[in-house]
Amino acid sequence: MTDASGTERLAKRIARAGLCSRREAEGWITAGRVQVNGKKIITPAFNVSEKDAVKVDGKLLGESEGARLWLYHKPAGLVVTHKDPQGRATVFAALPKALGRVISIGRLDLN
Repeated sequence: MTDASGTERLAKRIARAGLCSRREAEGWITAGRVQVNGKKIITPAFNVSEKDAVKVDGKLLGESEGARLWLYHKPAGLVVTHKDPQGRATVFAALPKALGRVISIGRLDLN
């Protein structure tokens, strides 16, 4: 969502395009992987508008994805996390890859 001036944070714009999470995008920005209107940006505290050309690793950022909502009956034993340090099976690994980037809302227990 943009603010009253029609701008939003750069990391949020990258995340809404479906490339990664906002936190990951902040890391990409500080690593120098992001350009806005041809200038390398190294601070996540940067606002952009729809008119700005954003590139990540030299590739123009696509349009923001619209929000989609699914209800999922989670099988017992799957962990609701993208990366489990204990190596357990996760909900996200069980979902079809065609869904793209998916995040969970709320908390789900193991069983």
